[in-house]
Amino acid sequence: MKKKLVTVLLCGAMAVTALAGCGGSKSSSSSSAASSGTAKKASGGKVYYLNFKPEADEQWQALAKEYTKETGTEVKVVTAASGTYEQQLTSEMAKKDAPTLFQVNGPVGLASWKDYCDDMSQSELYKHMKDGTDSFVLKDGDKVDGIAYVIETYGIIYNKTLLDKYCKLDGAKISKPEDINSFAKLKEVADDIQARKDELGVKGAFTSAGMDSSSDWRFKTHLANLPIYYEYQKEGETDTDAIKGEYLDNFKQIWDLYLTDSTCKPSEIAAKTGDDANSEFNNGEAVFYQNGTWAYSDIQKAGKLKDDELGMLPIYIGVDGEENQGLCTGSENYWCVNSQASDADKQATYDFLNWVITSDQGRDALANKMGFVTPFDTFTGKYETSNPLVKIANQYVADGKTPVSWNFTTMPSEEWKNQLGSAMTAYADGSGKWDGVVKAFVDNWKTEKAATAQ
Repeated sequence: MKKKLVTVLLCGAMAVTALAGCGGSKSSSSSSAASSGTAKKASGGKVYYLNFKPEADEQWQALAKEYTKETGTEVKVVTAASGTYEQQLTSEMAKKDAPTLFQVNGPVGLASWKDYCDDMSQSELYKHMKDGTDSFVLKDGDKVDGIAYVIETYGIIYNKTLLDKYCKLDGAKISKPEDINSFAKLKEVADDIQARKDELGVKGAFTSAGMDSSSDWRFKTHLANLPIYYEYQKEGETDTDAIKGEYLDNFKQIWDLYLTDSTCKPSEIAAKTGDDANSEFNNGEAVFYQNGTWAYSDIQKAGKLKDDELGMLPIYIGVDGEENQGLCTGSENYWCVNSQASDADKQATYDFLNWVITSDQGRDALANKMGFVTPFDTFTGKYETSNPLVKIANQYVADGKTPVSWNFTTMPSEEWKNQLGSAMTAYADGSGKWDGVVKAFVDNWKTEKAATAQ
């Protein structure tokens, strides 16, 4: 089942570095674009943004307040709790005052909401996209259904201070963090850290692999991307109706590593949260933490780790040639304007979005406070993110490493993810076997793909 939609694949993943040096846009230059950041006065419409990112709620609330102060336009921001966005979007869209601005996670998410997506092709937002960023647009022919507003990267974040301390221990398996360039080496180091955790002063090599809804997406979605990516690479595919699961043995061994070399027992992960993992990392209780560039805002808030103490490794799963693998880069955050909203509300929403990407307040919030890399030509100079994790991602590309594309945008459904997450949790706590994970991955893929095609 191929869709006529632009997906975030390898060429898009390469853009995280290309964006930093891209010139030109679909309209004016970035300097003239930035000068257009004056907010438009209220035209009678209002804005309701259903925000996907809990970690950015504070910044969005501040932007809404500032825009209303400048223009008189009412801007309401509601932030869905982690792991509940699709459920809340469904609920809110059924109301009279539905969101005028929402987001989908890619082609699969768009399929559920396509009838609610206004054509953004004539918007200032689209015109301000840099040349070469079409892979961050959801299109159907000439219609633009969604535009990515942040390009993100994830991998295994590590505490440099702790890992350097480990490297100095007698008998350490590596002499420097850069020596970790494969699953075999990652496992050797993590196993040794776990065995010597008291000597190093940590509770585990990895933070807890929480399968609470605030955290499970890191594994049932982001970690599960790796076996999908490698199968697509082998088969020359960008999507499939029937995943084969050719790399599920590799998936098992990285999941096993997260479970055994952890701050908690495998039987405890069902109740562990994203906050738990964040706290463990920031408090120096674990060396490794699977997460992405978006985690930087929480690290900043904690105020315990300096920028130069942060490193990031690719997620190695034991595939031939993985020493040339980079970080996982792409987007699942596409803005969509509700086509069912009134003309006045739609215009108010477009005006607000244009202000966000052209005003000093908006650009500062996205680039410096949220730490986002965006595909828009207005983010130059002091509005290029200082997020150290983004700089690490850029360096991997500069070093010739191949970024891993975000193929989880092709996962069949939320139900597929949920079933996979349940099977992974059951395997971890001993109530299920690995065969259950394989069945959830392979059999449910085919079933859910067929269901969404109807």
